[in-house]
Amino acid sequence: MIHSLVAPRQILVGGGSLARLGEVLRQFGFSRPLVVTDPWMVSSGTIGKCLAPLNAAGMAVAVFSDTVPDPTDAVVEAGARVLRDGDFDVLVGFGGGSPMDTAKAMAILAAAPEGAKMRAFKVPAQADRAALPLVCVPTTAGTGSEATRFTVITDTETDEKMLIAGLGALPLAAVVDYELTFSLPPRITADTGIDSLTHALEAFVSRRANPASDLYAREAMRLIAPRLRQVWRAPDDAAARADMMLGATLAGLAFSNASVALVHGMSRPIGAHFHVPHGLSNAMLLPAVTGYSLNAALPRYAEAARCMGVAGAGDADQLAAAKLLEELRALNHELEVPSPAAWGIEEARWNALLPTMAQQAIASGSPANNPRIPEAEAIMALYQEAFRG
Repeated sequence: MIHSLVAPRQILVGGGSLARLGEVLRQFGFSRPLVVTDPWMVSSGTIGKCLAPLNAAGMAVAVFSDTVPDPTDAVVEAGARVLRDGDFDVLVGFGGGSPMDTAKAMAILAAAPEGAKMRAFKVPAQADRAALPLVCVPTTAGTGSEATRFTVITDTETDEKMLIAGLGALPLAAVVDYELTFSLPPRITADTGIDSLTHALEAFVSRRANPASDLYAREAMRLIAPRLRQVWRAPDDAAARADMMLGATLAGLAFSNASVALVHGMSRPIGAHFHVPHGLSNAMLLPAVTGYSLNAALPRYAEAARCMGVAGAGDADQLAAAKLLEELRALNHELEVPSPAAWGIEEARWNALLPTMAQQAIASGSPANNPRIPEAEAIMALYQEAFRG
């Protein structure tokens, strides 16, 4: 069997690595970066950590900071105009998943004919062209976007979170500095951490898993699972933050080469319609979807439990998988993950949107990678199960 494996050409990992961002760009011959970030990074002064090494390298730097938490096609179109009108030779995505995903989409859209819309690139289309290369600097240990060939953009006309995939979304390089995560609030630490664990688990049980993605996924689970509670309770624990950051990048490499599955397929519509942060909506769904899928890939889920350290080598697969499900429920409880109901979503509106959300989940393609492939009715039932946790 032939497997297609993709990854950035360079990933610089470690505490203090952001100081070498200018060197990374110079190594590839760049000198005119457009930094894509979010308003908080600018207002808090955090953007200075990114700009300092670029300015020290004598680069002509510009900043686009109009990104939003759930990247929209409208913001991408505005960013693509800035990109086309300026004299830039590289994009730098600095922030969480939203700025990095926005930068990816800007590069893809700017390479298309004038007037093109982002919906033209949603799966099953292949978005393989980009106007400029991208270097990513993540500030959370979660999305893994710095290492993936995916971006997710909301269509403002249909309220659909569109999955966009292709080589045009793959960063050229990434700088992964865990020191950027020390100041994250506990809620973001938890949600992005569970997001990265979900990436690794879904890549491992995906129907598109392969030997290389398995290597990334196993190591990501080994790094992330023991550290999630630690970074929640002790945010200044450098060793835990380092493991979480590396684990998130490895999880990104895993799902970029194997794809995610039903959790992500169902999560995107929740984010689009109710503006629940992506990692949080994954966490809301993870126990229910895992329970639904468990027996369709029991040996895989059992091995995942052993990688995470929640099952022993001598545990039978059924027991190990049961311990995995117990752990996912315990994580949500201890990390104070609310159900959709507890988050404040009205049950009547949730129920009214179930058919639409189920169809959008299926259209994303991700549920087809799941060990147990659901029909729309099963997806709606899982949404109902997850609603009150």
